[in-house]
Amino acid sequence: MARIISVCNQKGGVGKTTTSTNLSAYLAALGKYVLLVDLDSQANATVGLGVHVAENGSNVYHSLISDLNPALVIKKTSLFGFDILPAAQSLAGATVELVSMEQRELRLKKVLDSLRTNYDYIIIDCPPSLGLLTVNALAASERVIIPVQCEYYALEGLSQLLKTVELVRGGLNTDLQVLGVLLTMYDRRNQLSNQVLNEVSKNFPGRVFNAVIPRMISLAESPSFGKTILQFDPDSKAARAYRQLAEEVIRLN
Repeated sequence: MARIISVCNQKGGVGKTTTSTNLSAYLAALGKYVLLVDLDSQANATVGLGVHVAENGSNVYHSLISDLNPALVIKKTSLFGFDILPAAQSLAGATVELVSMEQRELRLKKVLDSLRTNYDYIIIDCPPSLGLLTVNALAASERVIIPVQCEYYALEGLSQLLKTVELVRGGLNTDLQVLGVLLTMYDRRNQLSNQVLNEVSKNFPGRVFNAVIPRMISLAESPSFGKTILQFDPDSKAARAYRQLAEEVIRLN
């Protein structure tokens, strides 16, 4: 039975998609069966893994809104044991359509419950907002990973996200817990990066992953080749950091 983990932060550009795809890749490399759910209408995770969905092609939107069997939508990635439930631009309309639906916050949970026995981990790449799609992701998950960029406004908005997690835990999903905060785009030569690392560790004692994701060109480049860092630059510091993260996630679960 799969452990379902959301990678969530309403701020854009903090490394959610990079983390979702590379964590999934390393979990698969460590022998786990993994499904990545692309819940962002920009479909960056889908495209960045070299998976192509035709403009009107079946994607997670059709399972959420039209009850299309998700097993018919899932695509294999180029890595063994790593599948994706892809997104496309049509997902942008889901937020509006969900509003009037019955049990609108639990639509994704229903979709994923039918797949849980096929995987060890289901990782959800959340959109950069705290709208209905993110609430669906949190309602379907047991754990949340919060990527935080090592920059000046790093902690801004985190209290709002944690409040949303509490609301979901109180009303929709009593099992939901924060698995940890992940520091991304870290540059050890940069004083600000070190300040953020200390600040986050102080605010979330015992809840910060030991793995710290460095700022690296190869991490930014790899999606343009449809590859994860494991395939694109496996000996890099970034690759080692994502492997360490995957090991920590397995240990914590």
